Amino acid sequence: MTTGTGAATAAARAPGAGTPTTSHWGAFGVRREPDGTVTAVPHPADPSPSPLLRGVPGALRHGTRIRRPAARRGWLEHGPGPSERRGAEPFVELDWDEALDLAAAELARVRADFGNTAVFGGSYGWASAGRFHHAQSQLHRFLAQFGGYTGSRNSYSLGTSLVLLPHLVGDAESVLRSSSTWPTITGHTELVLAFGGIPAKNVHVTPGGVTRHGTPGHLAALAAAGARVALVSPLRDDLPDGVTADWYPIRPATDTALMLALAHTLVEEGLYDREFVARYCAGADVLLRYLRGSDDGTPKDARWAAALTGIPAGRIRDLARQAAARRTLVTVTWSLQRIQHGEQPVWAALALAALLGQIGLPGGGFGHGYGSMGDVGDTGPQLRLPYLPQGPNPVEEFIPCARIADLLLHPGREYDYDGTRRRYPDIRLVHWAGGNPFHHHQDLGRLRRAFARPDTVLVHETHWTATARHADLVFPATTSLERDDIGGGRRDTHLIAMHRAVEPVGEARDDHTILAGLAERLGFGEAFTEGRDARQWLEHLYTRWADELAADGVGKPPAFADFWAAGEWELPEQPAQRTLFADFRADPLGAPLATPSGRIELASEAIAALGLPDCPGHPAWLEPDEWPGAPAAERLPLLLIANQPATRLHSQLDTGAPSLDAKVAGREAVQLHPADAAARSIRDGDLVRIFNDRGACLAGAVLTDRVRPGVLRLPTGAWFDPVPGHEPPLCAHGNPNVLTADVPSSRLSQGCTGQHALVEAELWTGAPPPPVTVRQPPAFAPDPRLHRNAPVPDDGALAGGARTAAAGSGAELPGGARTDTGADRPDAGRAASVTGTDGVTGTDGRTAARVRRHERKATS
Repeated sequence: MTTGTGAATAAARAPGAGTPTTSHWGAFGVRREPDGTVTAVPHPADPSPSPLLRGVPGALRHGTRIRRPAARRGWLEHGPGPSERRGAEPFVELDWDEALDLAAAELARVRADFGNTAVFGGSYGWASAGRFHHAQSQLHRFLAQFGGYTGSRNSYSLGTSLVLLPHLVGDAESVLRSSSTWPTITGHTELVLAFGGIPAKNVHVTPGGVTRHGTPGHLAALAAAGARVALVSPLRDDLPDGVTADWYPIRPATDTALMLALAHTLVEEGLYDREFVARYCAGADVLLRYLRGSDDGTPKDARWAAALTGIPAGRIRDLARQAAARRTLVTVTWSLQRIQHGEQPVWAALALAALLGQIGLPGGGFGHGYGSMGDVGDTGPQLRLPYLPQGPNPVEEFIPCARIADLLLHPGREYDYDGTRRRYPDIRLVHWAGGNPFHHHQDLGRLRRAFARPDTVLVHETHWTATARHADLVFPATTSLERDDIGGGRRDTHLIAMHRAVEPVGEARDDHTILAGLAERLGFGEAFTEGRDARQWLEHLYTRWADELAADGVGKPPAFADFWAAGEWELPEQPAQRTLFADFRADPLGAPLATPSGRIELASEAIAALGLPDCPGHPAWLEPDEWPGAPAAERLPLLLIANQPATRLHSQLDTGAPSLDAKVAGREAVQLHPADAAARSIRDGDLVRIFNDRGACLAGAVLTDRVRPGVLRLPTGAWFDPVPGHEPPLCAHGNPNVLTADVPSSRLSQGCTGQHALVEAELWTGAPPPPVTVRQPPAFAPDPRLHRNAPVPDDGALAGGARTAAAGSGAELPGGARTDTGADRPDAGRAASVTGTDGVTGTDGRTAARVRRHERKATS
């Protein structure tokens, strides 16, 4: 057991190693160069440093960094209210006091007029690997103390599986966080059925950071051990070339059909493990009836699946026989559940693994997420880490996170979620910190319409992303290199002291300082900070964690001062061998699963009882609206795969060198098969317009036979750059989410379905293409209020420590004429939150007079 710092720590602090820090793509040192630039130096203990480190210097001081607080001109001039001008207007830079006063006044007005449920603070995103300066945690703590907020649940990455898996195996964490470790796999597995592959590009990223990227080495060890991988994917690059593989170039969205046919072959040829199914599974009779077509007249055999998947029936039957004859791991990437009916491939894969009878055996069974994230299958310790307490949220309202556009567009509408009937609240204010929904959400044209509906959008951002450009009030936030923090991932081997490496850009502040300023103005500053500054918080959180670890007998971390001086602490080791569901297999009665039956649910009576047509009570083939066999494919014959990028983390580092180097014609690169290119007169390097009914984008063509014919690969993360005057939107930069559909996976999970979209592509001809503008800051304008001659009212009273409307704001509250009911008010039928010519009037009759800027300081 390691109880102190070792050789790796000494190396990390050696001359030239740089100031220690960590990120979601790995631990590194920041070395300041004589010319003022920085270099990211990989951690000496990392055997496979991420290539994303090369993107850090370019992003740090990029011209799109937000330097001062800023407000949308129309919001300042006309006051809070719905506006279709978000994302299309210049900004006015403000000083910090005024910006905080304006934000505090608006938060208080919305709370007073509409209640805390009218504030959306889900604020989903990957801003920082730090344990204290974690933007979402800071915001949730602030809003909870403010009186609560409407939040969000689950994730875009795993929204479907997080709801489904508890029905099948009792909880999701057992599958997602306790997966069989790579040493167990490399030591025992003979065949991997890799649905979605094991993409090497994704394993560079782990939430909270990673000091040692182990998956590339584990994949090499798997190949050296002689294991074979059946790569089931339309993309050959979904598995590194060094791994011995047979490629099954499946038609996108048909994995479930292939899994069912493999299961049918096992059953009909007597190859499935009857004893395992009888002892460890429930619902087998329902599944077998479906596989045999007893009720619908359609056996789910290899011939049936061949017509859907494009994989010959003989190859399907042979693969089933191989799986039954070898120690076989059935694994499914997270991408497979990010489609319509995404529950089905996960459920079918689990059922296939159960029929093989190897669940709970070393090297066999089921896995979900190998190649989706760097820590899946990792051997690092799974310990509690320091964290910032958020406190309970007094508001019980929440949404599944991928339903943000539905929430904003359809207040009051009912929807199903995991067996419950819920209703969307009416959101008047969106507060977002550390995330970019205009990257990770689907149908960005629809999201723009949704973001036009609230009265106010507040955003904390480091760069002028599309989300910042669609805000009313923007706070410039520091990056992780511009503040002190503590970093560590779920299975990281080290806890990292993240020393501030550079001074903040412009007037940027960290999220804690921003929110502490708001809390002070709203009357709960002391409760929010607990009398500590950021550095004192770090020591407090670390010391509390170290004491808990020592009390549990896990290890004794050094004192905070010693940890900070060393730059890291190597966490106590844990056993490298782990097999998912081993305890359940060894004793199914003594260690039952937390399902109704205590066993693996091959069919679920609970799900069946819901009567959902898009998620029946057993794994099934359900045709999605958009797949190569859909009627719409006659008009839109190409299937777009919008997967994770290799050159950045989501939209982070899009201004860094790896991302910029991979652009083609200044746009995101789209891969297409040479046959599809030839049919459209497209050559390598050409500018291509990709389109469907939801929108269009421009991308640079890269021809390759490593994608299946009929498939385009356009990764996510290029900053959204809508060309003015185009409706539906045209993105000049190549963001695929202008093309993807904003529909849920099912009424059970309401998960994200952004992986696929039917499209067509054509060579861009004629007029010069629109330029990419998103790599420059937005336009700025003079303050429209400077020429007003409005009277200055007396200070208003603050009720309960919070400002009602703008009373005592110390800044000129956005106000003025606001009687329009046309284009700038997309929801004219909704009760107006602000009206009038001289002030801002809430629906309850309160009036917030405009107060001239800098006239007086706010009181609380």
